[in-house]
Amino acid sequence: MIDIYEEIRIILLRKGLSVRKLARLIEALGHKMPKESGLSNKFKNKAIKFEEVQLILDYLGYELTIKEK
Repeated sequence: MIDIYEEIRIILLRKGLSVRKLARLIEALGHKMPKESGLSNKFKNKAIKFEEVQLILDYLGYELTIKEK
């Protein structure tokens, strides 16, 4: 099973970004995003909303695809 939190962290590492910097960048574009520490906590607690995951992936140039097995 895919751990979306780990996948996003790997993408962030590849792009040289931290969760905090990501939150600042997305918020600077005018999107509602939890504050820096709030987003980090959501990742740690695995409590992030689906819409937030979609927004993050979109910003990073990725998309989530759901397909039948």
